[in-house]
Amino acid sequence: MIIGAHAIIQSKAPDADRAFFRDILGFRHLDVGGGWLVFALPPSEFAVHPSSRNDVHELFFMCDDIEEFRAAMRAQGIRCTRLQTLSWGQLTRVTLPGGGAVGVYQPRHGRPRSSRPRKVGGDSRSTKRAT
Repeated sequence: MIIGAHAIIQSKAPDADRAFFRDILGFRHLDVGGGWLVFALPPSEFAVHPSSRNDVHELFFMCDDIEEFRAAMRAQGIRCTRLQTLSWGQLTRVTLPGGGAVGVYQPRHGRPRSSRPRKVGGDSRSTKRAT
């Protein structure tokens, strides 16, 4: 039933932010008309965290070497926040051309294998081993 996920980044300068993801990060994309780009994502995961409010969602990109990522951004003149070392990974935030920011981290946690969700009402066993 579920075939994928579609994340949205709200931006005051969408053309500049689209160019960042296309030209700097090199995300594959499809122009669905009028310069409206939809980007392919690398393998992804999501988690549900406790909160005092509903409808609060965040997007983080993951990398395998956060220092290398930060150096590559600096070489392009792109600002990243100071590195935070957390129990679940090392985190920085990248300032997008439109003024917003997106988190990028090197995970320390296990990662589930990618799979297609089962049909509604189907078996929802968890993956025992993370890869």
